[in-house]
Amino acid sequence: MQLYKHQTEALAQTEQFNRVGYFLDMGLGKTFVGAEKMMDLGKRVNLLVCQKSKIDDWVAHFKDNYGCAVFDLTNKTDLNYFMECAVPKDPNAGTVPSNRRPRIFGIINYELIFRRDELKKLCDFTLMLDESSMITNPTAKRTKFVHDLHPENVILLSGTPTGGKYEKLWSQLKLLGWKISEDAFFKNYVVTEWIEDDSGFKIKVIRGYKNVERLKDKLRQHGCIFMKTEEVFDLPEQIEIPIWVEPTKDFKKFMKDDMVILSDGVELIGDTKLTKRLYSRQLCGQYNAEKIAAFKDLLTSTDDRLIVFYNFNEELFKLTEIAVEMERPVSIVNGKTKDLEAYETRDDSITFVQYQAGAMGLNLQKANKVIYFTLPEWSDLYEQSKKRIHRIGQKNNCIYYLMLCKRSVEDGLILPTLKMRKDLDDDLFEKYENQFKKGR
Repeated sequence: MQLYKHQTEALAQTEQFNRVGYFLDMGLGKTFVGAEKMMDLGKRVNLLVCQKSKIDDWVAHFKDNYGCAVFDLTNKTDLNYFMECAVPKDPNAGTVPSNRRPRIFGIINYELIFRRDELKKLCDFTLMLDESSMITNPTAKRTKFVHDLHPENVILLSGTPTGGKYEKLWSQLKLLGWKISEDAFFKNYVVTEWIEDDSGFKIKVIRGYKNVERLKDKLRQHGCIFMKTEEVFDLPEQIEIPIWVEPTKDFKKFMKDDMVILSDGVELIGDTKLTKRLYSRQLCGQYNAEKIAAFKDLLTSTDDRLIVFYNFNEELFKLTEIAVEMERPVSIVNGKTKDLEAYETRDDSITFVQYQAGAMGLNLQKANKVIYFTLPEWSDLYEQSKKRIHRIGQKNNCIYYLMLCKRSVEDGLILPTLKMRKDLDDDLFEKYENQFKKGR
């Protein structure tokens, strides 16, 4: 396979490692680097974990480029056959020379892997995690399951392994063989402080980081390669254009009274922090008629291929109605559907992408315009979503239309939080909520 210079350099720098982390910025082709490393390591049994939306892409990648036997482990038949090949019942099977046994590749998604206990039987295999930032939470079922596996080799792939938060590295570094406890990692590299919340309970808050250069040196010692796009390619400019709309009276009433009855009879009650956050965001999107009208105006203004990021199913329903009404071909990527036919074949298509299903991993550089109908709560999803079009092969400036409600949770909290590379949480929302009520 013909690789770019930066890709061959990454492989050369990690040639001596059997546990590596390729933390290459989105668009630098970490798929190719990871696949080449997996082939170079030469294990007969190989297991790859990725997002559900990327399974078909990885299956095609190995089949098309390497002619390998690839199994989709979300399929029980494929899983059973993979396990039969990987863990033969015949005790004499191990005497067959490895070069005479076919190499096999199993691919499964993060949401399903912890339900496949039989995978714990694997031994002497290579494990590759695509978007390894998916295991940053050490208490999550998927993370615990991955840590319970016993691979001989490990390959981590991620464009944003930490999202600027070094505390998220520990569960990934554990897989690379750095034998440091979580407590010791925090003690050496993370600045924390214990504060009392409103209930009088003490909680640990991260205030910053220390010994960063020493941490980076340790990362290099454990096979980590960090590479930013701007260090490798001169990609086109990224331009953000805000599209401002007014907040509704319903939003203001809801933020003040914690409840509102909409004109169609829908009753929204913010009786918990979760529902208050949820409905405040929906009142800036699917329940804001001015924003929906502004979206239609945007479509009217261009026949170019567009990518639209959204959060909720009702948003998709209302926005696709507009696209169909305007006779624009539609593609959809979400938890249930991955249909990119219109995107691939029509230069006037509109591709609707739900953040958690498509913000990571998709190559959408045929388009150079993205519309953010509503924003996500997680920094990683926001940063990665921008890279879907800003990557190798993009020849035009990338335009990002941010549809924002003035004086609302969008411009007053969510966007500033994302710009600081932070995630929205209950504490930040509560502070905003209190300020909002004081201001009104």
